[in-house]
Amino acid sequence: MEGLLPDLDVIRKDFPILERTLAGGVPLVYLDSANTSQKPQVVIDTMVDHLERHNANIARAMHQLGAEATEAYEGARDQVAGFLNASSRNEVVFTKNATEALNLLARTIELGPGDNVVITEMEHHSNIVSWQLACERSGAELRWFGLTDDGRLDMGNADQLVDEHTKVVAFTWVSNMLGTINPVTDLVARAKAVGAYSVIDASQAAPQLPVDVQATGCDFLVFTGHKVTGPTGIGVLWGREQLLNELPPFHGGGEMIETVTMARSTYAKAPHRFEAGTPPIVEAVGLGAAVDYLRHIGLDAIHRHEQAITAYALEGLQSVPGLTVLGPLDAADRGGAISFELDGVHPHDIAQVLDSRGVAVRAGHHCAKPAHARFGVQSSTRMSSYLYTTPAEIDALVESLHHARSYFKVG
Repeated sequence: MEGLLPDLDVIRKDFPILERTLAGGVPLVYLDSANTSQKPQVVIDTMVDHLERHNANIARAMHQLGAEATEAYEGARDQVAGFLNASSRNEVVFTKNATEALNLLARTIELGPGDNVVITEMEHHSNIVSWQLACERSGAELRWFGLTDDGRLDMGNADQLVDEHTKVVAFTWVSNMLGTINPVTDLVARAKAVGAYSVIDASQAAPQLPVDVQATGCDFLVFTGHKVTGPTGIGVLWGREQLLNELPPFHGGGEMIETVTMARSTYAKAPHRFEAGTPPIVEAVGLGAAVDYLRHIGLDAIHRHEQAITAYALEGLQSVPGLTVLGPLDAADRGGAISFELDGVHPHDIAQVLDSRGVAVRAGHHCAKPAHARFGVQSSTRMSSYLYTTPAEIDALVESLHHARSYFKVG
């Protein structure tokens, strides 16, 4: 199939979990990568090696292990800066996940009555609730772009939504529910034109698209480690260095300070300004190995693979009677997450039947309840591919969905 990674069989061997046989003797077909990606052996080995040979706290211990741990942690910052094409390593802040990174911004960007924050109806809850809370605290107004019937942003009232009172425009690059790839350049330009901060949630984009923060022109961008073949417990906030240094600290504690007296404290510059306390050290080291792994394969090649697999999946899903895909139907306009409904069968029941045949998908609202409400559905089933997904696995999904229809006597 054109577009697939040419060494797909070799790549799959990098992921030991893909060799698993599940209960009942069925092979694992993992189609839940938008939820969390699987981890290559190099990430596992890097983290084990760090814990076995270099484990110590960073920036504190005056001994060899402490120096090695600090070098590994700060080396991971360099690896992530390269992955994002950041202009400075000081623009990379480690958080525990993308949710914390978004809350950091919502807590530290100054808002007040008369200001407004613009988001979209397709956001993950992390990029909704954090700004709802910020507006409740500050008296600012929350606004949002609606969605068209085919799952794209409705830009018809963009000039009214983003105005001279807009302080923040925060949006997802790729929807985790609809798969929609949003017009990043246009949205960033609209924010810039009115002097607003642009905030991109790249949690679904970073795994499958080349993400160049300088090319986007945005002010801030976040993503999470566990979706880019890295571990859980580590996320990234990228921000322009000058802007980060203008924001107040998010947490108070060790390492984020310059000096502390009983009367007052002064604070370090970014990135340490936002990394209070002992950070997720081995998780950062694992993330560094993960982004290097993806860069070695090539994000352009991964994107082509995702588009090819997504196109094949969309075609296969359309062969299932009573199945409706939520979101764009053109693989060129979307990422690898495909949410769908099957008439007469609850998403949880679909997921259970598929799981009995070794096919792992997600069922629920995918932390995107407003987007589901827009399309008049309570929940959906979601398959999501990644760089290790094969056409045969898509065939297994489609076959299992036909089986589910028969099992529940639909149609």
